[in-house]
Amino acid sequence: MRPSRELFRQADQTYFASFQTAQRQCFFRNERWSTLFLHTLEHYLPQLGLHEFVIMPDHIHLLLSPPTALEKSIQLIKGGFSFRGRRELQWPGDIWQLGFTDHRIRDIEDLDIHLQYLAKNKQSGRSEGKAIRGTDTHLMLHPLPQWLKPRVDAVTNGGAEAPPLQNNISFLAGRTDIHTAEDAADLFRKLGI
Repeated sequence: MRPSRELFRQADQTYFASFQTAQRQCFFRNERWSTLFLHTLEHYLPQLGLHEFVIMPDHIHLLLSPPTALEKSIQLIKGGFSFRGRRELQWPGDIWQLGFTDHRIRDIEDLDIHLQYLAKNKQSGRSEGKAIRGTDTHLMLHPLPQWLKPRVDAVTNGGAEAPPLQNNISFLAGRTDIHTAEDAADLFRKLGI
């Protein structure tokens, strides 16, 4: 009997996710639509782990670390807004295109790149009519994740960081003053090996 496979959970991962309005309609140029979307985000905020976002006229960008599956978080946002949009804005048609795109943030550099991208979208959105960035709102966003890999400042050539063990052993073979591993460690320390 094969062991059962453990289910993969996406919790504690940070993602950059995007989704578009149906037929790229510029719903969010209208302040009522933008305000309703902000209220929807605010309603689901505890369940999203939302760090930053930008509302563009025809699409949304999110930076989030959802406590559950990413798909569930996107479903809450899109489904919650669709429900409220049909009811409060009397919109009879589709609001969102199917699906979304996502990218898992791997390290601090990747996070910085996506934060800059969000800032750039906010700037370009001004020329398109409207863009709202999360840091410009009243929403209490989650702090940026601390578990990402740090920047690597030192450039490596891909080689080993220490001399190979074989070189150390051949170096020790002719020595008569080394009787224990502690003696060898002391010698290596003195020689900087």
